[in-house]
Amino acid sequence: MKNFKILALIIIILTANISQGQDTLKNITLEDIWTNYSFYPRSVKGINSLSNGRQYTIIKGGSVIVYDYKSGDSITTLVNAKDLIPEGKETPIKLSSFSMSDDETKFLIPTETESIYRHSSESKFYVWDTRSKKLINLSTEKQRLADFSPDGKKVAFVRDNNIFIINLESREEKQITIDGEFNSIINGTCDWVYEEEFGFTKAFFWSADGNKIAYYRFDESRVKEYTITKYGELYPELYTYKYPKAGEDNSLVEIFVYNIEKGESVKMDIGEETNQYIPRIKWTQDPNVLSIQRLNRLQNHLDILLADASTGTNRIMYSEDNKYYIDITDDLTFLPENEQFLITSERDGYNHIYLYNMDGSLNKQLSTGNWEVSKVYGYDSKKKQVFYQSAEESPLNRDIYVVNLKGKRTNISMHEGTNNAAFSKNYKYFINTWKDANTPPVITINYANGKQVRMLEDNHGLIQKMQKFNLSEQFFFKIESPEFTLPDGKQIDLNAWAIYPPDFDTTKQYPVLITIYGGPGSQTVTNSFGYFNYFWYQMLAQNGFIIVSVDNRGTGARGEEFRKMTYLELGKYETIDYIETAKYLGNLDYVDKNRIGIFGWSYGGFMAANALFRGADYFSTAIAVAPVSNWRYYDNIYTERFMRTPQENPDGYDNNSPINHVDKMKGDFLLIHGSADDNVHFQNTMDLITALVKANKQFNLMAYPNKNHGIYGGNTRYHLYKKMTDFLYENMIEEK
Repeated sequence: MKNFKILALIIIILTANISQGQDTLKNITLEDIWTNYSFYPRSVKGINSLSNGRQYTIIKGGSVIVYDYKSGDSITTLVNAKDLIPEGKETPIKLSSFSMSDDETKFLIPTETESIYRHSSESKFYVWDTRSKKLINLSTEKQRLADFSPDGKKVAFVRDNNIFIINLESREEKQITIDGEFNSIINGTCDWVYEEEFGFTKAFFWSADGNKIAYYRFDESRVKEYTITKYGELYPELYTYKYPKAGEDNSLVEIFVYNIEKGESVKMDIGEETNQYIPRIKWTQDPNVLSIQRLNRLQNHLDILLADASTGTNRIMYSEDNKYYIDITDDLTFLPENEQFLITSERDGYNHIYLYNMDGSLNKQLSTGNWEVSKVYGYDSKKKQVFYQSAEESPLNRDIYVVNLKGKRTNISMHEGTNNAAFSKNYKYFINTWKDANTPPVITINYANGKQVRMLEDNHGLIQKMQKFNLSEQFFFKIESPEFTLPDGKQIDLNAWAIYPPDFDTTKQYPVLITIYGGPGSQTVTNSFGYFNYFWYQMLAQNGFIIVSVDNRGTGARGEEFRKMTYLELGKYETIDYIETAKYLGNLDYVDKNRIGIFGWSYGGFMAANALFRGADYFSTAIAVAPVSNWRYYDNIYTERFMRTPQENPDGYDNNSPINHVDKMKGDFLLIHGSADDNVHFQNTMDLITALVKANKQFNLMAYPNKNHGIYGGNTRYHLYKKMTDFLYENMIEEK
């Protein structure tokens, strides 16, 4: 009963806060959100700490300006936009991002960038030399992942699946791998599934002394192909690429180290097993020792190898086992003396920071408690402190902390909500980006103790604009049910937020739209500003909807047992949680239990379909965008991490597939997908359509030709949200 009392109190407060001048406030339109981008927050671009730790860069008007952390004064202009004129041209190139050489005298500037997949792209790179004031075209064709050598005299890059090194003084270009071939051999970058699921594309790394390059080689010749049809011409274009679905073969991965002086590569020993993953490699503080992370196919055993770059021989430095699975992060840090390293692990049930010796023995667990470390920012070797982000105060919030090597930790965040930090090279300052559920990003410069130095961006203009619109406060609450238990039987509740209509009246009944994602480790219920969907939800609330989001069992920041509850049964417990949420909301006097809808994208689309079909007595409407309809169709790294293979766990795959529950559907269903989705294939929707038709179920369908998983570009986003909005109004708003 306590949650009903909390909701009632919030409703009274919200009602009391309605301004007498509300009639003069504007209502949001889709054009405001997706045509005019009226609510796009301001940011600060091109922030990079300089090596002196006292200054940083910002991109302004295409120039790179240096500022002082403490005073805020503009010190100098490192790159002037008007100077960036290629030889033989009259107009400057456009600088929107860059990387610097270690001595901060040269800049790599990507232009004419074209996306490949979600994270990958190719560009025409230029090198700007601040001393000679010359702009050099890096190479004739487009390149990928261009990266300065430590001395700034060379640049390595990938082209046509091979690695090249160019000497910036002589302009000599050297090809160091020769067997690269599309859909066969990849050197220096990743195949599709590594890029998507291990989250990196740059797969070559200079040693600190610049004498070696460690790199990945993928042999994807045995990986099965998937073909996407692209429309628009008389005969559609077919794009075929390698995509390993659950239970299918992966690329064979090898690690090599190229010796610049000798001009030859040495293969690193990663063991005889080939049915495994190498999710990370990283140089230690010794420029001849490479760390290699080795993960088994089930992803429940991790080894970190230390390999001799000259011979390839290795020893195991660290091992970890987990009864579920191990998440790969970038939180491995080798300390300067090369005698210890930092790593995060869930070995005590929550993700925490550990200090290990290089022989693999544990020195100390630096953070502890029933809360999660979400990110490690770095290590201050002078003060022997680790800076990190965590959810210690609440799963809804993210704060910045510092902990010393004795385990003493301090919260250095100044505001409750979501904080993220970018530290100076000497860890004396950090740039903090803070936001909460109803406040757009506020960017400040802070000392390492958290004290604010000055404001960089407060988004005052957007906040003022928001005050002119008829907005409601987004507030948080908890949902309880006897069904919400963990494997040990412990009773828990679920975190949720809601946005109510600005003219909310407790004597009326309202339709509810539940917006979800729900995938393992994800969160939609955080004290963080939601950008575009936030304003769409506000628009729906202005038109009579209550909007609710809930973090089901399986989501993040509440420990391993909560997050891994869904192991081997993706979709089972999440569906139960959404049904219980609908029951809870349906019992509120001001909710029309016959008008409860659910909306989700990707994993959320999978869950929206499951909720409508298996919870047909509680959900009247659902929108599923780019949904997985059966995990057999999705990639193997992600799917097997949570489900193992279809051969091992057929019931887990089939029992929770929306395809196998279409016969239960009663409500209104809108199914949306981009036909060129390289991530969640259009096949998922086509086979779901087949099942719906076979079951004689009527539904609505919208396909976006040539659009990928994000479904954007041109007028597409406006059209998509207009389609969804009209569908909700037609099926959930009376007399609309």
